[in-house]
Formats: sequence, structure tokens, C-alpha cells
Amino acid sequence: MLRSSLTVTAMAILLTGCGKSDKIEYPAAPCDSTVYECFGMEVADPYRPLENDTAEATLRWVEAENKITQDYLSKIPFRQDIHNRLDVLNRFSRTGMPSKMKDGKYYFFANDGSHNQSILYRKDSLEGPAEVFLDPNALSDDGTVALTGIYEDNDGKYLAYTISRSGSDWTEIYVMDMDTKELLPDHIEWAKFTGAAWSGDGFYYSAYARPEAGKEFSNANEYHKVYYHKLGTPQEQDVIAFEDKNAPLHFHAVGTADKGRMLLVSVGGQGIGDGLIVKDLSKPGAQWVTIEPSQDFNNEVIDVVDGQIYMFTSIDAPRNRLVRIDPAKPERKNWVEIIPESADENAVLTSVQFAGPDHLIAVYDRDAANHAYVYTTDGKLVNEIELPTYGTVSVGSDRDTDEVFYAFSSFTYPSSIYSYDLASQASTLYGATEVEGVNPEDYVTEQVFYTSGDGTKVPMFIVRHKDAKPDGTNPVYLYGYGGFNITLNPGFNANRMLWLENGGIYAQANLRGGGEYGEAWHLAGTKQQKLNVFNDFIAAAEYMIDNGWTTKDLMTIEGGSNGGLLVGATVNMRPDLFKVAIPRVGVMDMMRYHLFTIGWNWASDYGTSEDSEEMAAYLLGYSPVHNISNDGTPYPAILVTTADHDDRVVPAHSFKYAAALQADDTGDAPKLIRIDSKAGHGAGKPVAKVVDEYTDIYSFIYQNLGIDPTKK
Repeated sequence: MLRSSLTVTAMAILLTGCGKSDKIEYPAAPCDSTVYECFGMEVADPYRPLENDTAEATLRWVEAENKITQDYLSKIPFRQDIHNRLDVLNRFSRTGMPSKMKDGKYYFFANDGSHNQSILYRKDSLEGPAEVFLDPNALSDDGTVALTGIYEDNDGKYLAYTISRSGSDWTEIYVMDMDTKELLPDHIEWAKFTGAAWSGDGFYYSAYARPEAGKEFSNANEYHKVYYHKLGTPQEQDVIAFEDKNAPLHFHAVGTADKGRMLLVSVGGQGIGDGLIVKDLSKPGAQWVTIEPSQDFNNEVIDVVDGQIYMFTSIDAPRNRLVRIDPAKPERKNWVEIIPESADENAVLTSVQFAGPDHLIAVYDRDAANHAYVYTTDGKLVNEIELPTYGTVSVGSDRDTDEVFYAFSSFTYPSSIYSYDLASQASTLYGATEVEGVNPEDYVTEQVFYTSGDGTKVPMFIVRHKDAKPDGTNPVYLYGYGGFNITLNPGFNANRMLWLENGGIYAQANLRGGGEYGEAWHLAGTKQQKLNVFNDFIAAAEYMIDNGWTTKDLMTIEGGSNGGLLVGATVNMRPDLFKVAIPRVGVMDMMRYHLFTIGWNWASDYGTSEDSEEMAAYLLGYSPVHNISNDGTPYPAILVTTADHDDRVVPAHSFKYAAALQADDTGDAPKLIRIDSKAGHGAGKPVAKVVDEYTDIYSFIYQNLGIDPTKK
């Protein structure tokens, strides 16, 4: 049935070509008669011209589409009220965990609610006054330059920091004197997927060659190299420290440890995990040592102590473990296990870090919620750190100090900072966050386990006001992701509170393809098992309806990136099940995704249309842009979102999908696209743009659900 429906859909696209809907006068999209062959299958691609995001015709279409969308949204009477409330919700005061640096001072990020980007502060003591160390808001007029990382040198003298402009993945590196706060002349451009790994009188970083002008955000990235930059020299003199000329599609993420004496390169991009090679920089002429050659497992070095590597790994442990490795004897048979894989099949080790010289803190996911434990460095369990409820914990600790902090948040609890005493095993509240008008006690979070189409039990969190009843009258916002071994944990989102305080229910489904139960759960949602993910999502919606929480006329689905693919695919499969759909920055053309920027990196989850006839047919069978109905089947109201600087999932995906939606006969509900400017895939987006985006999303949802949130 999958391949039969595929053939019909492809023929329909060929016959309709670049037709326009007679329901709404959408702008005519640039199109042509492109049809290409893939393993004997003819694939229509009429909107291929939209892949050229800098072409004049594409730019005119983008302008016209945004006008249509903004004209539609501007007529919604409660849009300004939504904006006003979201602005209040997002302008709350927040403070991050303090971190004691090598200069003896404490550094932390904070935002009093008035800034687009959080500011880096420092102070001499935890109780002392704070001074601004670095304000990223001063780096641009509109908050679109984000501070993405800070990296202290090994002597506490210099701080390298990375920035992103307009949400792009491209990275720039600057260096400051930590004492005077003066900016050094050092400036690195066109780096990507990198920090600054200090060693000696400079640092290592990873970068691609300078991209072709005009194609900075769309052309494929190849040959990721590791460079060494010596302070005080121009970037042109940086030396290549590592490259692999035989592997253009590998990532080479660089790090240093043991005070810059150990150089580590994580090699990924063509598997589900990362390989690892290391070099001892303290030994002249030292050669690279391969710790793990394959990309078949998750491997992450947490520290190097006395030349011994402590590594978090899924090798021989699908739910992960911690091992110690002697680089002089790197073979797996010589590895020493410190924390074994959990005997609890529902528990997945997700991170480990040193807390002082004698302790480790390990965080586990159990049924998608975090749990934290203290161990000795030889793997003896000391105790569990008690957390308030279902939630997410982030730990701040290192080997040089016994001071430990952790941040905890949940769906209706904004992040609170705790200090933790290793000796007394006591947590003390260091700083709580309050959001105006939000009382966490008004809401209830429960976890359910529903049955997917093949009988698999899938967990889902349901968040609602404590007075909500299963009487079929509640609007439901269903969110999912289901991919790349990523776990959806409970966490706070200020925008979500608008939905909850207006009587909505938020449901978060932990679909296969994620990391909720380890590698087996991940693999069950990859390649030719990808339909499991979509079926899990459909079953989640059906659960909410069957259990009386809502009806299909009150059901909204949303997802971003791989989650945008999820929304696009499930709408094609079950357009009758949803009233509104919000696919954000989605992967919509599964036949060509691997040809843009770093799309090739997703092949381990998706497979590619070049792999085999079977894989190509499977991809074409669910690819959102290729499977839109054209027979008058009513589709939900759809608002596609993307951004002009998204060089992760290029906007061409959303462009082609929106153009096809508007051209095909999918009913009278609006099919709109919102294309943000000076924005990317989502990271580092200024508060003002976040408020504007979610104002439009919620306005669109409420309008098409027939609900006025100002008349509760």
C-alpha cells in the first residue's frame, strides 16, 4: 500500500505541475517541470527553483508569502492581547548556575527580563556584588547576535567566546583578557560546530573552508578540519592540526583535557555515534592513538586524570556506562568499568561529571525524567540527589572544586538553582525563579503509557490545570520529536504557560527514535522503521481523544526540525485527526535533504535516496512534500515556520512544502508560511523574536480552533 499510494501521489504532482489553489489566492511559486529518476522511479520536483534561496524569484515569493501571512494574522482580534501576555511571560528575571573559574571568581549568566540575550556576570564571592563581564546585547542593535559559548584558558588569564549571528550555525571566536575585559585582536571566522580548546599559548577549533558568496546558508559543508590558533597571530597563519582528506562528510570536534596536555578529536557525521582519537601533547612527536575507530556508538570524554581517559560510552552498553581507558593500552579488553549499565531497563545513563577529585555525579533518564546520583570515583554509589518532581536537572561541577550546583525545572516550574553539599548530602536553594501570574500549584503533571499501533507502550506527559476534566472540551497541544537519540524531558517553557492558563492541555509524547530507553528505542524509529515514529504520534492523539480529554476539532500538533518532519508526515497520513498543525523548520523533502549544508549527517537516522531502491521508495513513501493529498481531502489549518538564516534545515524544505500545500486541493483551511528574517534554526533567538513568533503561532491556533482566549 505504501508504494502504491506513492505512485499515485507522484503522478498527481506531475499532472498538476505548478497549479494554484482556487480556495485562497496564494502567491504563485517559482516552479518548473523538473522530474528526476531515482532507481527507476520518476520523482516530480516542480518547486526545485525554491532551493535557490537567493534568487530574485524566490525572494519575491518570500515577500509575497509573508504579506499574505501577516495580512491574515493582523485580522485576528486577540492577537495583540496574546502578544502582551507572552511579552510578560517571557520577561521574567532568570539567573543561571554560578561557576568558579581559574581566576577565583564566579561567573554566571542572568537576565532581568529586559534584555534579548542573557548577560555574562562575575563576582568575587557568591554573596558579593556582580559586575557585567560580557553583554551580548551590545554586539547588535536587535539582539540577533548570540553568545554561544565561553572557554577559559588553563591559567585563568584569557577567555575565548563564540558567537552566532542571526541564528546561523556559523561561529566566530573572540578572545578577552579576563582581568581587564579588553578584547584581543584575535578573531576567527567561518568556524562551525566548535568551541575553543586551549593548549599552550593558543587554542584548537574546528572549521570549514570559507563558503561561496551567496551560498553561505545552503551549500553542503565538506572537509571539517581542526586548526590551532596561536594568540596574537592572524587566522591565515593557523595550522591544520587534524584533517581527513578521505572523509569529506566527517565532523571533527576538538577538545583538550588535563590542562591542555591531551588533545581529543571526536569523529562523527556518518554514524549514530562518534569515534575518538587522542594525542598526548606533552610528548614531542607523539602520534594519534585511536580509542574507538567506528561511529557506531556514543562516546564522550568527561575528563582526563593523570593521563587516564574517563569516557561515557554505549559500547557493550546500549543504555550507556562510564569506563576508564589507558591510552597506552587502548583496546576495549583493557578498559576498566567505573559505572556499569543500569540493571533497570527503564533507566538510561545520560551524563557523568566529576564533582571534586573524589566524586562523580551521574544523571539518568528513567521513563524520560531525570534522576541524579553521587558516586565515588571508583564507582561506588553514595546517594541519590532528591529532586522535587518529574523534571530536568543540569549539574555544575568539576574536578578542581567540591562546590556543586544544579538547576532543576519542570513543565510548570521555571528553573531553580540549588547548591549541593557532598559531605552532608544536602541541597540548599540558591536562587528561585518566578514568572508573573504563574502559580505552579495550579497545574498537574501526570505520566501515562499508551499503546501504539504495533502494541508498543509509549510514555507521554500530560500537563493541565488542576480543574480540567476529561469531558471532551479541552484544546490539546500535542508535541513530539522522535529522532536522533534525543530524549524529551520535562522542562519549563514560558510560552507554554499561555496555553495552560487559558484552559489548554499540553501533551508531550516520548516517541520511538528518541533516547528515552537507550539505543534500541532509538533504532526502532530510524530508517525503515521511521513509520513507527509517526504511528506513535498518531496513537498519542487518539489516546487524548479516546480518554475524553479532547476531540479532533480541538487537537493541535507541533514539532520542530525532525519534529517538523513528524508533523508533515502525520498530517499526510491522518489529516482527519487534527484541526491545526504547526510544522516548524522541518525536514520536508526526504529525497534531497542530504544535499544541503550538513543534511548528510542525518543519514544514520533516515537513510538516503541514494542508498538502495528499497530505501528510496520508503523515503518517498512518507516524504511530506511528495505525499500531500490532491483529491479534496480536508487538511487541518497549517502554519509552516522557517527562517532565512537556517543553515541546519535549509528553508527550501519549508518553501517547497508550503508551495505544494497551497497548490494542491487540500480543503479550505489556511495553509500559510511564516518566514522569519535574521533568524536561524532556533538557538540564540532574541526574546523579542521569540515573543513575535509565538504570538503568531498561538493566534493562528486559537483562530482556527474557534477560541477567543480573551473570553475565558
